Amino acid sequence: MQEKIICFLIDDDGDDQEIFSMALNTIDENIGFVTANDGIEALDKLHIDNAFTPHFIFLDLNMVRMSGRECLRELKKIPRLNNIPVIIYSTSSEQKDITETIMLGAADYIVKPPSISLLTKRLEQVLRRD
Repeated sequence: MQEKIICFLIDDDGDDQEIFSMALNTIDENIGFVTANDGIEALDKLHIDNAFTPHFIFLDLNMVRMSGRECLRELKKIPRLNNIPVIIYSTSSEQKDITETIMLGAADYIVKPPSISLLTKRLEQVLRRD
């Protein structure tokens, strides 16, 4: 039996969390989905529960209490996450943001698409990568 995939979305927009969840459910209803409303909450969750090691981390760039860049830097300091891909999930399509976050260690960059179907297709590409 294949291990259940756990996706961790760090995003302060409730609507984006819901759309992301719907897209994952379309791909496979057995994909685990955990959210944090910002980088501080995410880091607290990861530091408090050492057993929590998601398979993928999706990270919004523009959040209030801690930016996605700051959160990415902190995520990269957690040894058990060294092999976990962090994918930026942002409304920004600025090349500067893409380049900078990849240089900081992001594995990929997804510009938030205008529809659930496009998001579903893009997430399938990320999740099915071997």
